[in-house]
Amino acid sequence: MSDILFVEYPKCSTCRRAKAWLDEHGIAYVDRRIVEEPPTASELAAWQPRSGLPLRRFFNTSGKVCREQGIKARLDDGLSNEEAFELLSANGMLVKRPILVGGDFVLVGFREPEWETALLENETRGQSPCLIRREVNGGGHVSKAAMARQMG
Repeated sequence: MSDILFVEYPKCSTCRRAKAWLDEHGIAYVDRRIVEEPPTASELAAWQPRSGLPLRRFFNTSGKVCREQGIKARLDDGLSNEEAFELLSANGMLVKRPILVGGDFVLVGFREPEWETALLENETRGQSPCLIRREVNGGGHVSKAAMARQMG
């Protein structure tokens, strides 16, 4: 059984739809707010290869902060992976969301067919999705310390 981390921006309509989908399917998760606790550079460096996506897909390139900082141009100019991970970890609003991290997958953005494959089809093959308790402190947020206790 693997734990699932749901990294979200609560005001984002896509994140709200993704969270509702998880809840409707009875999939437990640790909820982490991306602005208050952005992913660290080391987390992003571990997640990106597991996602199978190019690093560029971890950027919320259509978001206001990315546009203001000229992120697309910086990516086009050859921003190194290390620089990109540091940049993303400095401001959660730069990160594409939601991010769903499980034992054998990392999903960026909410595309229902991908989530069904990663979560529901595994369940039908006898592999259980995350079924952990949620240790909540204020509005559904789980602190890094609480997450570490649950995952470690």
